[in-house]
Amino acid sequence: MPVSEGMIAGLIDLNRADGEGLAAQLTGQLRGLIASGHLGKGRALPSSRQLAADLGVSRNTVTYAFEQLAAEGYLAASHGRRPVVTIDGGERIEGAGTVASSPRSAKPRLSSWASKLQQTDWPMSYQAPFKPLRPGHGDAREFPNEIWGRCLRRSAVWAARRELGSVNRPRLREALAHYLATSRGVRADADQILILPSAQAALTLIAAAVITPGDEVWVEDPGYPGAAAAFRTCGARVSGISLDEQGMRRMPGPAAPTLIFMTPSHQHPTGRLMSLTRRTEFLRASRPGRTWIVEDDYDGEFHYDSRPVPALQGLDAHGRVFYVGTFSKAMTSDIRLGYLVAPPALVSTLEIAQRHIGLIAASHIQEALAEFIADGHFLAHLRRVRRLYHGRRDHLVAGLERHLGEVLSAEVPSGGIQLVARLKRGRADQATVKRLVEAGVVTRALSSLALGKPRDHGLLLGFAAWRENEISAALRTMASCF
Repeated sequence: MPVSEGMIAGLIDLNRADGEGLAAQLTGQLRGLIASGHLGKGRALPSSRQLAADLGVSRNTVTYAFEQLAAEGYLAASHGRRPVVTIDGGERIEGAGTVASSPRSAKPRLSSWASKLQQTDWPMSYQAPFKPLRPGHGDAREFPNEIWGRCLRRSAVWAARRELGSVNRPRLREALAHYLATSRGVRADADQILILPSAQAALTLIAAAVITPGDEVWVEDPGYPGAAAAFRTCGARVSGISLDEQGMRRMPGPAAPTLIFMTPSHQHPTGRLMSLTRRTEFLRASRPGRTWIVEDDYDGEFHYDSRPVPALQGLDAHGRVFYVGTFSKAMTSDIRLGYLVAPPALVSTLEIAQRHIGLIAASHIQEALAEFIADGHFLAHLRRVRRLYHGRRDHLVAGLERHLGEVLSAEVPSGGIQLVARLKRGRADQATVKRLVEAGVVTRALSSLALGKPRDHGLLLGFAAWRENEISAALRTMASCF
């Protein structure tokens, strides 16, 4: 950043004991301030007399530095006038008067991890605005912020009086263990639960703990791109497994891989529900201690049409399943808390890795959430928004049939917060998404969630975050775009 004239001397540190000499030191440091942009093009420097007085050196030392930098092309100097910077910050000089690109513009050498991450589409390279019908969100307007605020305030006061304790707060672990057992059929002791900054953090932790470069990993195709990114960056060979009406297909031929990632409660993005029979088949095909299953239950709180199928983790008798969840869908996206129910044999390893990587959630947020759950506020909120989201799903489905039935076919999920509407003709779903975004309706192309060559084309539409009048307006806008 540019600095004021009075601060220039403060940025220069001359060492009189250095064998380089004061004039050479001053020349180099002024050159650096110009190249870094602290002294911008057109900037007049202090006079040699003033700068010498500020630095406590002879005027000849400053005059030498100014003359040298003028010869190199950094300054323009004339008799009786203060020297002026002649190049933009970030440029450098190669020989007298020759301006070359800054080293900062050179392509950096990246680690294998960073290189693989850049090859993925996660996080999404295109960040769409938060407008109807953007998928992946609940309605933050319906969240009981006053109650949550009271929990936060009490937790903050308690935190000031407590000594540092467990990274994974016991009260929240116990509250979660009870909630997951009664609502999702998860079987786990409280000390198997790790509290993390997000569900994506849980996937990063799992990958770091169990993936060795070259390991085979299966993921759903189309599916959640953040999962493939987490496993690929650890060196895994990620294979996309196609879907049928029950979600991820069971592969009859190949031997089981090191890890299988799935969203069996509401497949992402289609919302398909995996049957108990299919879940059992995957468990039987996995090798205890050799094949791990990651169950991402990202929106399992929202089931509308029938009794929810218990979590895959609850069917596992051999400690093969990681169960991952998040509060960002059921509460608000800025809660930024996720959790991981770990197989018993890996709890200690994962806790060490959690601390080493730094995937730690703020303790006062954990304590506030524990109180929010224990006092019944979480379940009360879920009961209310389930009814709302159920009605919004049905409203969106009816509106799609009424306004866009000739071009889109909705795949109605049994729960969740979004649905897929398939294009009946044409395959340009990404071009369609771009056209809709320009018109003020935000969707995501189904083909963009494919691991390889897209098999399916359609639109992923969110309904949970949008009220019925907002959904209706968005549908009318969509109809005008086809």
